[in-house]
Amino acid sequence: MIGGSEVWYNMAERLSTIVCTFDPASPKITAFEIHEWIHNTLRIPEQNVTMIQVDGVRRQVFIKMVNNDCVQTLLRDTSGEAKYKHRSGEVSTVGIAVAGLRTKHVRVANLPPEVPDTALTTSLAPFGKVLTI
Repeated sequence: MIGGSEVWYNMAERLSTIVCTFDPASPKITAFEIHEWIHNTLRIPEQNVTMIQVDGVRRQVFIKMVNNDCVQTLLRDTSGEAKYKHRSGEVSTVGIAVAGLRTKHVRVANLPPEVPDTALTTSLAPFGKVLTI
């Protein structure tokens, strides 16, 4: 790779975060529809949510909550599953679980070749353990 580096590293675990995994075969939904579903179906109070992240490729929604008690309450109330009703009327199942992070691949672009690998390792250390560069 010219002007950059490929980095693999283990990231720190997500804290107080759930992941909602939508059926990959189901119709796609918009960010607005996701927000409505969180409010109307999961019934998570707005003050308990600090962030929502959508991974469209993996058909996952990460919901970071204010504390782990909120996470455990949601998991208990849903038994790890919820339904989503699409505009077409089709109903699909959404898996709900505690979110964790796996090994991530990161591309660092426009990095001069003179930058040593140790500088990348040091820079990424707060986010997890660098496995390879």
